[in-house]
Amino acid sequence: MGVGTNNQDRREKWLEAALCSLPAGARVLDAGAGQQKYRKFCEHLRYVAQDFARYDGKGDARGLQTSTWDQSNLDIVCDITAIPEPDRSFDAIMCIEVLEHLPEPLVALREFARLLRPGGQLILTAPFCCLTHFAPYHFYTGFSRYFYQTHLPACGFEIDDLVDNGNYFEYLAQELRRVPTVSDRFVSKRPTLLEHLATRLVLSMLKRFSANDRGSSELLHYGCFARATKK
Repeated sequence: MGVGTNNQDRREKWLEAALCSLPAGARVLDAGAGQQKYRKFCEHLRYVAQDFARYDGKGDARGLQTSTWDQSNLDIVCDITAIPEPDRSFDAIMCIEVLEHLPEPLVALREFARLLRPGGQLILTAPFCCLTHFAPYHFYTGFSRYFYQTHLPACGFEIDDLVDNGNYFEYLAQELRRVPTVSDRFVSKRPTLLEHLATRLVLSMLKRFSANDRGSSELLHYGCFARATKK
């Protein structure tokens, strides 16, 4: 896999491992489930999908959109900060690449704390830096490890795992690979042959630097993976 292309793959492998570690029959809430992309990792669990179901794939036509979006098979349609379920009614909650789409992410964390039983697992991922997507439902970026280290304990969670996905060089490579499609859309031009060759040279450099990286994720990375236990 080329440098700058492993963002989603790493996230999904981490998530699959986190969900597979949950005991069979555990009741799990997929908060902000969207099209329930990760339901496939929950066959051994009692899976419940929640979303506000207002995004239609087109949004406001700005940034990155999906064109279509099917939310016809949700279990709960509501605001993520007010889920109509009893206190302590879930063994686990996952909220994957959703926090950036919430006007009040801290209110959502407090709602997850209400819904989880003591000892329950909270599984979170969110971007540290990302392009605008699903607009107008895109409110934040910059969910660094300090966000989780500050707010999860304040909401009654003990952090079990906190992982930086990628590093500075991988992130630059990801965005460099996007230049042709972004320039085509916003400049109506694409890189020349010479510029394409230069891009390949820079990607080779970034791959070499990433292979020898010693902690550049403290400056920039794709996003964090967090797993925490409700106290």
